Amino acid sequence: MNYAHTITVVALLLVPVIGGGCSVCNPADIQAFAKPHEVDVTAEDYVLQPPDDIAIHCTKVPEIHLQVQRIRPDGKVSFEGLGEMQVAGKTVGEVVEMMRQKVAELYKLIGDYPIEVRVVGFRSKVFYVLGEVDMPGVKIYTGRDSVLTAISEAHVSITGWEQRTRVIRPSHDPNVKPKVFKVNYKRMITRGDATKDVLLQEGDIIYIPPTILSAIAMKLEEAIRPLARAFSGAYMSQNWPTESRTGTSGNYGGYRGY
Repeated sequence: MNYAHTITVVALLLVPVIGGGCSVCNPADIQAFAKPHEVDVTAEDYVLQPPDDIAIHCTKVPEIHLQVQRIRPDGKVSFEGLGEMQVAGKTVGEVVEMMRQKVAELYKLIGDYPIEVRVVGFRSKVFYVLGEVDMPGVKIYTGRDSVLTAISEAHVSITGWEQRTRVIRPSHDPNVKPKVFKVNYKRMITRGDATKDVLLQEGDIIYIPPTILSAIAMKLEEAIRPLARAFSGAYMSQNWPTESRTGTSGNYGGYRGY
């Protein structure tokens, strides 16, 4: 069997496997995702968790004004004069109200919004961009991340199959199937097709598979690498200098026993 024939056979075996990867895709699953232009996600909707960072703006209370606090593993933050406050699991609006009540016990607050809490470090929630991208891995979730922004920041590599990008919303309930649908990222950026540019949620996965040729090359490399190492080891052992195997160095200046 010659080399070209081998590649052809491997390609024919891989095509159904690669193509079958999207057999789990369901176009209707996109209905579970919100579109950026349809939802106004603000910081007030963001639920705080460790280790998010929050900043306090309250000019009437110098002790806390412009203070930045990282939510501790126990879910609390602490301020001089106000003590500890449990903020994990609460929205920004809820934290503002809790702080307003605490501050009102010590200071006279003027105005409708005397205290402002800002999320300055989104650290507790993540999503994932995996596969054939230059910068894969865990990405910080901010509440306004979309498929387009996430992939653009990760940079699809030359081996990526942009037309068969998958967006996956995992399910932690064994009785509920994950939501999976396919995105043609190339069409999205070349034709401005934003029909599938959905808002991501915490834990979502974007996967860019390799092209067929890239997948074939990867499989061939996996198959050839062990053989190459074996042949390389055998060659080295057969052609290793005699002096090295016997512990002498011949006429090359090494130690010789007399």
